Amino acid sequence: MERKGRFSQWLRRPRSGAGGDHDTGAGAGGVREDLLMAAAAAGFPLAPAAHPSGYGCSCDRIGCPTPGRHPVSFAWQTQATTDPDKVAQWLRADPRANFITATGIVHDVLDVPVDAGRLALERLGAAEVEVGPVATSSGDLQQGRMLFFSATRGTPDDEDEWWPCELDCHPETMDEHPGLRWHCRGSYVLMPPAKLPGDGHVGWLLGPERPLPDPLTLLETLTDACARFAGEDQDQAAAWPIGR
Repeated sequence: MERKGRFSQWLRRPRSGAGGDHDTGAGAGGVREDLLMAAAAAGFPLAPAAHPSGYGCSCDRIGCPTPGRHPVSFAWQTQATTDPDKVAQWLRADPRANFITATGIVHDVLDVPVDAGRLALERLGAAEVEVGPVATSSGDLQQGRMLFFSATRGTPDDEDEWWPCELDCHPETMDEHPGLRWHCRGSYVLMPPAKLPGDGHVGWLLGPERPLPDPLTLLETLTDACARFAGEDQDQAAAWPIGR
């Protein structure tokens, strides 16, 4: 209820950039800020990330393997916040910055190839299963992914029972859930809206105001959909890096 209440309060706030939806620099920046503030109001902890610089990255790493897709700071897990004033401060410091959301605190993300995601959405809709926020990523340099946001299972009462996201990404487990990555504690994804090298972007398909479902209500359908496309030529690189 707190998450829903905070989002309702955000909806009632005066909009920045009101008075037209022309895609000017200032107007687009206002819309982007509103979307990021909506995500923070919905309870998604945010931290600043690198942004594309041409086909490269704004970070100082030569030949960065994940341009525009990683946090700025190694301390992103402690940095991540839902404080709108802090998010606004980061935006003022670097208006072009992407943002990541740390998973395993409030939410997890089930990350699948975009074709599998479309099929899963059709099947979940036909079965009348409630789906939470969904984002898509696309770009010239990597194949598209679809991100299903869910409630987290990464903070059990018994701290000895939690596992880091890395355990879901080892090659030994990929055959069980081909093409699917479960971002939980210790991982992150880019928060829409975000820009990727070339014409790539990350955007909402279903917005952050939607309630977060239990991931287990989505997992079987997503796994089956991924298995259908497992034999096709898919990008096997990690869609989102585990850390910096």
